[in-house]
Amino acid sequence: SPEVVGKMGDKVEARAIAISAGVPVVPGTDAPISSLSEAQEFSQAYGFPIIFKAAYGGGGRGMRVVRSYEELEENYTRAFSEALSAFGNGALFVEKFVEKPRHIEVQILGDQHGNVLHLYERDCSIQRRHQKVVEIAPAAHLDSQLRSKLTADAVRLAKQVGYENAGTVEFLLDKHGKYYFIEVNSRLQVEHTVTEEITDVDLVHAQIHIAEG
Repeated sequence: SPEVVGKMGDKVEARAIAISAGVPVVPGTDAPISSLSEAQEFSQAYGFPIIFKAAYGGGGRGMRVVRSYEELEENYTRAFSEALSAFGNGALFVEKFVEKPRHIEVQILGDQHGNVLHLYERDCSIQRRHQKVVEIAPAAHLDSQLRSKLTADAVRLAKQVGYENAGTVEFLLDKHGKYYFIEVNSRLQVEHTVTEEITDVDLVHAQIHIAEG
């Protein structure tokens, strides 16, 4: 529904929903910041490195990693300007930066009757300038118990909002095996064919069947 798409497209609300569903999130601000002083307060509380992310967009724009206090003001200004130029709003999230994570996304399908299932995960860790280059499904060297937890959390989050149709729940996975929700793509992504290859499920047809009830 438009309401669910709106909730999942709003990173502030999506983060709050994830927390209420018991899905782990990266330590960060609960709401967007709009001043350098707020960024300074966060860095003092959590230390470096941190990352700025555009609150109302994606694709790597408005995203800056800061590794020291000396870099903070310049990167805040640049991230704000990039976000404002790209999305019409310079509001930013600040999060603790997860070093060298794997980027794992879980493909989900939800119907009109409250049922949600997953079609396993894709590993999209190989990126250039925060843009995915290669997708691998299923993710290699992913512990079976960890896979079960990731997919279960993706399904639980989707059920929390009454999600219908195809979507992707994205996580960061650190080197210690801890994972964190980052966002939901409430649409069918271009890389969906990778999942189709391993599940033999035509996701476009599935969307049509769901829409038909």
